[in-house]
Amino acid sequence: MTPSRGGMAPPSDGGRFDDAVRRYLRDRPQATVVALGEGLDPGFWRVDNGQLRWLTVEEPATAALRRMLLPDGPRWRTLTGRPAGPHWPAAVARPALGVLVLAFGPPAADVLHELCALCARRLPGATLLLDAPLERLAAAGRPGRARPPRRTAAPAPTEFRF
Repeated sequence: MTPSRGGMAPPSDGGRFDDAVRRYLRDRPQATVVALGEGLDPGFWRVDNGQLRWLTVEEPATAALRRMLLPDGPRWRTLTGRPAGPHWPAAVARPALGVLVLAFGPPAADVLHELCALCARRLPGATLLLDAPLERLAAAGRPGRARPPRRTAAPAPTEFRF
């Protein structure tokens, strides 16, 4: 796994994720994008290139609401479960065509560890994109930290490749 500068609530600046998804899809147009905890965000429709597959992983209540408002289609669907849960990688039908996992917001350190281990074990070759820079992730893992570091500009997402 290689981290580089470049979650789980919708992104504060969806454009950064959209740009990253488009860059990824340039080389892998038929990839599967896995959006962990995106809520009701219609990211699929903003970046759809006519070939990608989209899988949203949501907690049960949000998944039910999402299915009502954004029903599953031929290339997108909502899966119920925990973003760091072990079940969703099996729903990625064509991992050899590329897998981009989007995790909105800085996850807790233990969730990040589980998520990285899951991707490395079940989706070799996948890329995980977090809506937080490494500095924020490190600060979030320190006990006793009263508030997150000051954010002056929209930082680049953090990318892990497995």
